[in-house]
Amino acid sequence: MFESEKIRREELEILQLERLKKIAAWSYEKSNFYQKSFSRQNVAPEDIQKLSDVSKLPFLTREEIHNIDALDFLTLPLSSVVRVTRLDGIKKFYTKGDIRNNVEMMIRSFMAANILRGSTVELAGDLSDSRLLDALYALESIGATVIIGNADFIADVQISATSTEVKISKNISGRKSFKLFAPSEIGHAGLFCPCEFGYHLQEDNFLIEVLDGELVITTLTAQALPLIRYRTGLLIKKFNEPCPCGRTFIKIDI
Repeated sequence: MFESEKIRREELEILQLERLKKIAAWSYEKSNFYQKSFSRQNVAPEDIQKLSDVSKLPFLTREEIHNIDALDFLTLPLSSVVRVTRLDGIKKFYTKGDIRNNVEMMIRSFMAANILRGSTVELAGDLSDSRLLDALYALESIGATVIIGNADFIADVQISATSTEVKISKNISGRKSFKLFAPSEIGHAGLFCPCEFGYHLQEDNFLIEVLDGELVITTLTAQALPLIRYRTGLLIKKFNEPCPCGRTFIKIDI
């Protein structure tokens, strides 16, 4: 387990507020979409002085992401973008920093799922899917043996993707499998970190709201395409008591 996953809540909230202020200012200054969205809500970045002030910001819906040109969301010139992909009709842009953060979150998730150096992992799917490409980099960083394509080799684990999730399927009897929420709107699979007692939300990278049971997220470290108060449509149950695994990030059930 990484030390960042055991951060004290007080320290985490200080970090989250610092990053929330930065991402609100960055999005408002750099993104045509967020400039208009903030103005319609009559809110400005300087209105964010505490974490609860996130409620002053406008929601972002799936329909907006699908119906508005991605270039209107983009906060950087294309010369700063190092990866462009399309999934389910959505164009996604990534900077070097985005890819680094996504891979680091995937490393946490895989290691929490007991995928370690020496694990043999079949990566099933098209690597034009940015979520699987991040998974490949994470697995190679861990030191796992990655099987790509039909290599006629038996793996301990299979990792695959649907339109809304990345699946970690254990091929060893008795081992638990996991599903990481990864819709195309988010563009990567780093939101959840599994443990044997449920799932943790990687709160150093996301500010979480649970409104009438629905998970609403604000990306705190995304650079090219931040998501502010994105309504995921995912219904969750949040647990406030400490998790036996030792992680201090919010634990949920889905």
